[in-house]
Amino acid sequence: MISKPVHFPASGAGIGLSISQTVLIAALLLAPLAQAQQGPDYEDILAGFADPERWLTYSGDYSGQRHSPLDQISPENVGQLRPVWTFQTGTTTRGRGFETTPLVDDGVLYVTGSNNYAWAIDARTGRTFWQYRRNLPDDLTYGASAPVNRGFGMLGNRLFMVTLDAHLLAFDRRNGEILWDIELADYRIGYAATLAPLVVDDKVIVGISGGEYATRGFIDAYDPETGDRLWRFNTIPGPGEPGSETWPDDPDVLARGGGGTWMNGSFDPQLNLIYWGVGNPNPDYYGDQRPGDNLYSNSLVALDAGSGELRWHYQFTPHDLNDWDSNHMPVLADIEWQGEARQVVMVGNRNGFFYVLDRVTGELLLGTPFTATTWAREIGADGRPIILNDGSQGCLPDPWGSTNFMPPSFYPDLDLFILTARETCATFVPEEPANQPGVANFGGVVYIDGEQGSGALRALDVHSGELIWEFTYPSPTFGGVMTTASGLVFAGDHEGNFMAFDAQNGENLWHYQTGSRIWGAAAMTFMQDGQQLVLIPSGTTLTAFALQAIAN
Repeated sequence: MISKPVHFPASGAGIGLSISQTVLIAALLLAPLAQAQQGPDYEDILAGFADPERWLTYSGDYSGQRHSPLDQISPENVGQLRPVWTFQTGTTTRGRGFETTPLVDDGVLYVTGSNNYAWAIDARTGRTFWQYRRNLPDDLTYGASAPVNRGFGMLGNRLFMVTLDAHLLAFDRRNGEILWDIELADYRIGYAATLAPLVVDDKVIVGISGGEYATRGFIDAYDPETGDRLWRFNTIPGPGEPGSETWPDDPDVLARGGGGTWMNGSFDPQLNLIYWGVGNPNPDYYGDQRPGDNLYSNSLVALDAGSGELRWHYQFTPHDLNDWDSNHMPVLADIEWQGEARQVVMVGNRNGFFYVLDRVTGELLLGTPFTATTWAREIGADGRPIILNDGSQGCLPDPWGSTNFMPPSFYPDLDLFILTARETCATFVPEEPANQPGVANFGGVVYIDGEQGSGALRALDVHSGELIWEFTYPSPTFGGVMTTASGLVFAGDHEGNFMAFDAQNGENLWHYQTGSRIWGAAAMTFMQDGQQLVLIPSGTTLTAFALQAIAN
């Protein structure tokens, strides 16, 4: 099932050269990896952006803020930003594209791609050190329809990647060799895995995809040395467990309840809590088979990192009938709230509401719309939405939602939560489904009004949810967001434009047409040889940018 990594010599190497010459060239190329130190430990990841030449976890640090302290590229000089190299994957993704966030350490980028490819790339040139390709089974279920991967986790000289056939792999980052391979779940039922593992201390934490199939979501922690599972939290409770009272008294319904955990979580090291979003209940649009709130679907769960025990939860959309997964990046911040210092977690939700919660207790502090919505008037005093429209009356956010898994960013000096917003109009028509293992189970159809779709980059005041500024896109988009301390916001749209904005007012300062849509991915940035690089995945290409004066 697994192909060994392929090592690539320099361009032209092996053509007209002896075997010994080719081996020598390849050895020279791999020297930076062979000479690598033991790699980042937990303390290094904990330090986040302290080392400007590193980006060691999906969001850059554990908070999920995607706010870099780098400032070489600024509003004053961003117009000089130019591409310095591109990397072509040579793979396809059924119209979606690169959704990864590269990691970087010791001048080497570690990148995953569609169909479970992976590469180690020279951060200076975009040249490949090694490539890995997984041979996937022909009978993939969910993984065949969305063959994407969102990145590596890293600890020491090990890289961790999930696969479309629901495995977790550990690599030797120096040569791409597989150190261990464990099965998370049976892909033939409908399970898959697409997220970037979250490495916390001595644990590799992952979630699972497949909420449209007869699956039961979970969050797992694994030993990075052995691959042994340390704990599992099931997002759909078993019979008699807390939360099961929000489902029918039927073990079969619980066993296929959905609740996928296919996007990354955040981590608070002081509280030792992991914050993770949970997806839709199954079936998506037909609720008669599952009366009740259906915990812990469409929720944010706070778990003890050591044991996986649930500390608190907040459900954004009880008894979801619209496929409004809550698989968003939870953003952690310490802010002043009504005159008091408060530890909060913020979520821009697929249901169109922006939430601020106390991350110690889960108390709702704010819930307010950031897109036009007719499904709920407001969030009540009990934390539950006051429903106006169950979906049959039309013009609700479509199943992709008012936002989605594309990462937002928090700009702490301005107290701005910046996210990609989607304005759409859909009517949901439920139909009783068949429940068959390995077969998608939506429970209805959705009619989307294509004339009313639009998108925007929106900056929200975290204290009120008030819109401070926006930049409109011509269509609903899936590009993520990154900010930098110099006062810049980087984002992309469905038309392939990669752009930089002034964080103060949203003025568009620079753009580059990548040639392919930016889908699910956000930019990342780091320093290399005194030069700030900004990278964006788009289509099947990874492009690195730097200031023209420095690049030359």
